[in-house]
Amino acid sequence: MTVTETPLAEVAAALRAGEHDPVAYAGRLCDRVDERDPEIRAFYEECDRRGRVQSAAEGVADSYDPDGRPPLFGVPVGVKDIVHVDGFTTRAGSALPPELFGGDGAPEAAVVERLREAGAVVLGKTVTTEFAGFAPGLTRNPHNTDHTPGGSSSGSAAAVAAGMTPLALGTQTGGSVVRPAAFCGIVGFKPSFDRVPTDGVLTRSASVDHVGLFTQDVAGARLAASALCDGWERAGGPGDRSGDTGGRPTLGVPEGPYLDRADPEGLAAFREQVAALADAGYEVVRARPFEAYERVDRQHLDLTTGEVAREHEAWFAEYEPFYRTTTAETIREGLSVSDERLAGTRAGRERTRERVHGRMDAAGVDLWVCPAAPGPAPGSIATTGDSVMNRPWTYAGLPAVTVPAGRVDGLPVGLQCVGRFGSDERLLARVAGLADALGTV
Repeated sequence: MTVTETPLAEVAAALRAGEHDPVAYAGRLCDRVDERDPEIRAFYEECDRRGRVQSAAEGVADSYDPDGRPPLFGVPVGVKDIVHVDGFTTRAGSALPPELFGGDGAPEAAVVERLREAGAVVLGKTVTTEFAGFAPGLTRNPHNTDHTPGGSSSGSAAAVAAGMTPLALGTQTGGSVVRPAAFCGIVGFKPSFDRVPTDGVLTRSASVDHVGLFTQDVAGARLAASALCDGWERAGGPGDRSGDTGGRPTLGVPEGPYLDRADPEGLAAFREQVAALADAGYEVVRARPFEAYERVDRQHLDLTTGEVAREHEAWFAEYEPFYRTTTAETIREGLSVSDERLAGTRAGRERTRERVHGRMDAAGVDLWVCPAAPGPAPGSIATTGDSVMNRPWTYAGLPAVTVPAGRVDGLPVGLQCVGRFGSDERLLARVAGLADALGTV
């Protein structure tokens, strides 16, 4: 089922203008959750979600004069359940005692504070895989409930795709924003590393954890990013980093061992997407940013498993039976990564980033385009799919966004677009044109 609610930028404008009442709009989204979530299972259950959300919306409505309403005034937002939110217990998809993570008294995450400052209302906590890893919850893909929505930000992606909320927060350490967005047929944006603070977010791998977001279209992603990212410059403003949005960027196709990891059907769909962009007038060049792809991927794996193992070492020693099998295996693997190896993989992030930038300079590439996942969503909710197409970009900390780009076997696939480090404004400004050319959002 496709989304039926109004996209974020449009509904936010209507709320700010007084064309929508925040309390009534919150009630409508609660109706949508009541209708869809028993099947999709994107949100954790609450005793009185409607009463809490409408009360919060009323509080927001009373807090601002019509001329001073902030950008996300009255917008309900889903928040991935590794992010601390006042009034909610963070459980992280785990059976471990939540008191280990701070219980109900953990300080609210900085990104949630920014949402509140922007006028947003927390609609609820969304389902995550265990500790944002590989052990999935029960969330289903709204386009076909026999298929995974992806992960680890499973609930956030599914909630936006099912029209239950126009905006949701996720995190990405491998491919946990870009991939589920592709599987669910929506937009997923992972900013440059550390562009959104991770204070108050349960750590998986501090060296590559990113906070990201889900929306229905690129305009919504730009609006949300402007409220959440450090130092965001609006297009045309002083210090604008969005670049010349009137011209078409040169697109780089990352040929070689990296692209070879896509499934045949996913690669065929990607080639069709690139052909459509070329027909629309975009210049496409082919380059090889990851000649040593296997080494880069190994560095990312050792870094993330090594850091998550150290993060959980004390808890694991006491509560090992409480961990799900795949999480426990990851921790055991990470404990075998030496401190020396870990230091080397941390240093490798910037070297990889510099190599990618160097290839962009040499080939005249403005942004990379590539599959957001090897193919469409696998036909099981016991897996979240493979993050192989996302990991090298995440390791390098580069900004990435996926836009819907057609279907394979009736399921959505996405086009992943990657820019230079720190060029988030420019990336989102340029991707809007790509989405238009593909006839998506």
